[in-house]
Amino acid sequence: MKKSFLLILLMTLMTMEAMALMLGQTPPKVVLEGKNGGKVDGTPWRSEMLYGKVYVLFYVDPDERNTNEAFSEALKARNFPHDKYTSVAIVNMAATWMPDFAIEAKLKAKQKKYPHAIYVRDRKKVLVKKWRLKDDSSDILVFDKEGRLIFEHSGKLNKEQIDKVLTLIESQLADSYSTLIDNK
Repeated sequence: MKKSFLLILLMTLMTMEAMALMLGQTPPKVVLEGKNGGKVDGTPWRSEMLYGKVYVLFYVDPDERNTNEAFSEALKARNFPHDKYTSVAIVNMAATWMPDFAIEAKLKAKQKKYPHAIYVRDRKKVLVKKWRLKDDSSDILVFDKEGRLIFEHSGKLNKEQIDKVLTLIESQLADSYSTLIDNK
């Protein structure tokens, strides 16, 4: 009986670890649709969409929406080319006391103001469970064009970290440009 319990416990821990995000790896597949959420336009969001470009993903508790405003502004100021870079904002709607309709209205307004960004709702903390992101926080993830995680941070980025992430994104975009030149 004890051996069975230990084996089940070990398998559970291994499964949980396999679901966690790891630098240099593509994340476990996740779909946000229907009662779990989805894009602001009502279509599903799939983690497989994080391919082909450099993606910066913000996973944010609405109560923490201003935590990484300095990083967000620094990204906007760089004006990275939209054909090579996209930002994704996924709102952890289950992490707040705010009513869904108020969040929905803000997301629709932001989507209209920033049409190149992708705004997504996570109504059931799917990414907290599947990717083990920090709940009630502001998480920043950067993916390369192959969909591999190349940066992850939970909480507020300081000036040094912001500079580091911007340099990382620029190097990824430079790699994209050199690949294009090499292929011509």
